Amino acid sequence: MKKALVTGGGGFLGSNIIRMLLNKGITVRSLQRSDSPDLKKLGVEIIRGDISDRNTVINAAEGCDVIFHVAAKAGVWGDYDDYYQCNVTGTKNIIDACKAHNIQKLIYTSSPSIVFAGEDEENINESTPYAEHFLTAYQKTKALAEQMVLAANNETLATVALRPHLIWGLGDPHLAPRIIERAKAGRLRLVGKQNNLVDSTYIDNAALAHLLAAEALGTNTNCAGKAYFISNDEPMPMKELINRILAVANLPPVTKTIPTQLAYTIGMIMEFVYRIFKLKEEPIMTRFIAKQLSCAHWYDLTAAKNDLGYQAKVTIDEGMERLKASLNK
Repeated sequence: MKKALVTGGGGFLGSNIIRMLLNKGITVRSLQRSDSPDLKKLGVEIIRGDISDRNTVINAAEGCDVIFHVAAKAGVWGDYDDYYQCNVTGTKNIIDACKAHNIQKLIYTSSPSIVFAGEDEENINESTPYAEHFLTAYQKTKALAEQMVLAANNETLATVALRPHLIWGLGDPHLAPRIIERAKAGRLRLVGKQNNLVDSTYIDNAALAHLLAAEALGTNTNCAGKAYFISNDEPMPMKELINRILAVANLPPVTKTIPTQLAYTIGMIMEFVYRIFKLKEEPIMTRFIAKQLSCAHWYDLTAAKNDLGYQAKVTIDEGMERLKASLNK
């Protein structure tokens, strides 16, 4: 790798991938919707634009030899067309850019949610099929995009899809802040059983997996055209993960619970009301959230270890210490 294009470089995962690339002496260009003065100071070329615009993407990819496609519309609520434009049309544009500029490597950030069918996922591997029915537009469009990326793998373009689960850590704008905010507001509940194991991924490990995948595409044809689950490989009960995050924020553990079926019913009602009144903000509960919080989600990482040489470098214990230090500054 000499010059990399990172889409969504201003985001949590994208910015950490960029910093790792820079540390390896690789020139980086970032395609993102907003500005990033901190990345500019590091020497990153920032191109502001939308990945759903084909010309913008093709122009941004010129001169690059690898693309890390991280940008996506995430969340559990919103118009399907908005998700489709970003996640599917945007990914098609990325593939077209690879073809237009003869770029040989494409690393795509996918999601484990694309195989989630509302049931426990215990030590599953990549042979698990895509879900037949999706509860969110995010799931469906990410599944379509991943299939598109893997199908694009050929003799001139090597592609790989990574599925990191529950990314958290320094600079986390999503998981930890949301848990902390809801706990402070007294709105945090444990859903369903208390022993459902879940995997999570410290941010450094998620970023590292992307660089390992790019390196493997150049030396190991075994990984081309395949998807890989990524995590810290330290599954723990959902209750413990949530309470450890609360502990580093000096907050008491959450003890209040709500039955899974009740949470699912509340989510169904809230979705109906939000849809009828065309409310844009995300409901505090949806059917997907109820299922996600009450089911097990942990993965067999054998394929990532064998094909990519992946191994988590930062343990959950160490990650929590880093998170605590940042919150207490």
